[in-house]
Amino acid sequence: MSKQITSILVANRGEIARRVFTTARRMGIETVAVFSDADADAPHVHDADIAVHIGPAAARESYLIGARIIAAAKEAGADAIHPGYGFLSENAEFAEAVAAAGLIWIGPPPSAIRAMGLKDAAKNLMAKADVPVTPGYLGENQDEAHLKSEADRIGYPVLIKAVAGGGGKGMRKVEKGEDFDAALGAAKREARASFGDDRVLLETYVQRPRHIEVQVFGDSHGDVVHLYERDCSVQRRHQKVIEEAPAPGMDQKTRKAVTDAAIKAAKAVGYVGAGTVEFIADASEGLRADRIWFMEMNTRLQVEHPVTEMVTGQDLVEWQIRVAQGERLPLKQKDIGLHGHAVEARLYAENPASGFLPSTGVLTHFLIPSTLRVDAGVEEGGEITPFYDPMIAKLIAHADTREEAIVQLCAACDGVEAWPVKTNAGFLVRCLEEPDFIAGEVDTSFIERRLEALTASREPSVAALSAAADAATAVIEEGASDDPWVGLQGFRLNAPNETAVRLFHDGKAVLASAMDGAPVRSVLITDDDDIVVFEAGEAFVFKDHPPGADLGGGSGDGQVRAPMPGKVTQLSVKAGETVAKGQALLVLEAMKMEHAMTAPFDGKVVEVNASVGGQVTEGTILVVLEEDG
Repeated sequence: MSKQITSILVANRGEIARRVFTTARRMGIETVAVFSDADADAPHVHDADIAVHIGPAAARESYLIGARIIAAAKEAGADAIHPGYGFLSENAEFAEAVAAAGLIWIGPPPSAIRAMGLKDAAKNLMAKADVPVTPGYLGENQDEAHLKSEADRIGYPVLIKAVAGGGGKGMRKVEKGEDFDAALGAAKREARASFGDDRVLLETYVQRPRHIEVQVFGDSHGDVVHLYERDCSVQRRHQKVIEEAPAPGMDQKTRKAVTDAAIKAAKAVGYVGAGTVEFIADASEGLRADRIWFMEMNTRLQVEHPVTEMVTGQDLVEWQIRVAQGERLPLKQKDIGLHGHAVEARLYAENPASGFLPSTGVLTHFLIPSTLRVDAGVEEGGEITPFYDPMIAKLIAHADTREEAIVQLCAACDGVEAWPVKTNAGFLVRCLEEPDFIAGEVDTSFIERRLEALTASREPSVAALSAAADAATAVIEEGASDDPWVGLQGFRLNAPNETAVRLFHDGKAVLASAMDGAPVRSVLITDDDDIVVFEAGEAFVFKDHPPGADLGGGSGDGQVRAPMPGKVTQLSVKAGETVAKGQALLVLEAMKMEHAMTAPFDGKVVEVNASVGGQVTEGTILVVLEEDG
């Protein structure tokens, strides 16, 4: 029985909340946002018709408390809840509570969420439904010695995966047996912190894996369709970075095999709404119908759903709303077309040159070219906090061919300007420019194999130096004397105007010349009179004075500091112990990721200022070391 939705509360934040609001407004549906203390002035709050405060900044005290979300929906008069992705989107108990409160749940049935929520049970179910699954261990015995023996039986490399996992959390690749115990411990800790469940399964590690997923949709009338496949192989630490549709190199025979398997999977659990069936493909001989296995099913809308929308011309959020109202699917399978190619890049607030550590702070300057679709969760002037995932926007290009879409997306990433928060825009440019990526020769190790080249410090070009010199000259002239002979910087008789200035970049002196006719680069002058030149997604900083004396706090003085706010989840040393360079000292959890802090040199632990479970702020001295000798 259908019921018209008049008001939707989105139990989420950032770009996905804004994305749902866009469709809801177009459909004439009222929108309700929820927000934590940290998000009081966030764009999704301003986008909504009504906004309700739900608690402190930490997600576990706000966005993860289902009762507060439901109370907010009641307070605002909403009659439906859309969970977005992450947070409570795949929580069966929350879905049941929403329905029990008399609200419409814009998502799959709780039974489907449960069936696919635990990877081991889901794989057993898929095997019974004649869906091919990856060989491995799915047993209940979680004894560490037993898991080690199973890994030895499967053979290395082996993949440890959290049973209740997703998004790469609680996942570790183990190359050899002697590394298994440490990897298992790390996977279990991360799984427990992310999902409250530290059980794991084991899989044989596919040597040249590609991550292929199929968008499926079901309605309450028993119909299930697919909207073709996506390739999400370009990943870092099992987190997707670049996604595209359709998958490069996908032939019709293989496409039919994988989409048929996805529909079988959805029907096996009585699926309703938007879902993604994920497969792992052995691409050592290209994509083949007999070399693709079921991996897991995400019972929600995916971060990368825009590429599917672009190549099919469909609004998947509208489909979700209509199905939740009890309507039939908008289209039959034969009517769902595939047009052109779409590529999406995830823009993160992180510093690739520092091991992709998250970057926080106020985005005093933020610009993304408006030449393509941009789904952004923040705007200029907004703050990137340490409380949530560091993704700040998605850039999506669509064109008739894959090559054209890549060119468009690369140009957009090239034009990203962000300050002082660091982003991965330059890293994305390098990925998109890689010849193997352009050729479609990708797998899940694509980034790992090229990590050093993709993250190496890039020097500013001649054009960037010229822009910096031009800006410095303008600053000089602005404060110059009225004496006409003083203000003749760059004056030449019968020669091009050229002014050379001495600037400092990355601690080193550079001689930069302002030249007429040099390619234009965007420049920002900060409140501290630093000159920031944006080029190829990077922000190059120039100063008019040499760097000051070292104030301490770097690894060279033995003080190991917190690179960001976070929580200490593991402490491996105590005062008086000797350590070797590179040895793990502690693990810091921030923005849903674990970051190992290591010893910068061989030495002795003099002081430990951290404890497991303790919260630390950026710059806190965690461990002090004394160098040998």
